[in-house]
Amino acid sequence: MKLTVVGCSGSFPSAESACSSYLVEADGYRLLLDMGNGALGALQRYCGLYDLDAIYLSHLHADHCIDMLAYFVARYYRYDGGRCAPLPVYGPEGTEHRLATAYADTPTASSMSEVFDFRTVKPGTFDIGPFTAHTERVAHPVETYAVRLEHGGRSLTYSGDTGVSSALEDLARDTDLFLCEAAFTDGKENIPDLHLNGRQAGEAAVRARARRLVLTHIPPWTDPQTNLAHARAVFPGPVELAVPGATYDI
Repeated sequence: MKLTVVGCSGSFPSAESACSSYLVEADGYRLLLDMGNGALGALQRYCGLYDLDAIYLSHLHADHCIDMLAYFVARYYRYDGGRCAPLPVYGPEGTEHRLATAYADTPTASSMSEVFDFRTVKPGTFDIGPFTAHTERVAHPVETYAVRLEHGGRSLTYSGDTGVSSALEDLARDTDLFLCEAAFTDGKENIPDLHLNGRQAGEAAVRARARRLVLTHIPPWTDPQTNLAHARAVFPGPVELAVPGATYDI
């Protein structure tokens, strides 16, 4: 299983990174976790425009899904004149309606399902290609699902956006790589059930007994080195910051 960081900025793209988007590959299968602002352009550095096999959307905030609208156009009006088979898109209830709303005043709005095969995510276990996916709802103002992907005896857990969540820690139990958001700064922001700070991400990794922690979704106004130091102060395992283009063999 291979993870490539396509984008890792929170809330809006930074000068260095698109918003949340992560490519996971195994056995020739390509699954994209989230497609936030700027992700579609960045994705093409690592994957052909029509080479994805499925997309998983953790939730429907723009910084995790808005480039799906551009991808709809790219697939609907395929430049080589071909037609794309509907691509499986896993997301919270209402994903199709939310995306189609952005095109409500155009004649292509009704064609969203010609491009994407929408599948509703709830807490549970199901297969996505060669991956076994386990999902749990986490602590965020909108319906949000963290996901654990397993393949070949190895595991990757992606938090999506969340505040402190026992469900996330249970999902990440003994995971090989914990890709965890750390948008806030310890001692600065204190908004329950919205985002984690670096220290809380480290503490979640400790409670989950994760083997490796990668901090992501750090917005441009947050100092990533501060969050990295706070996570390292509490989590004894390897900790690093997600950066665009970074790859991990899991």
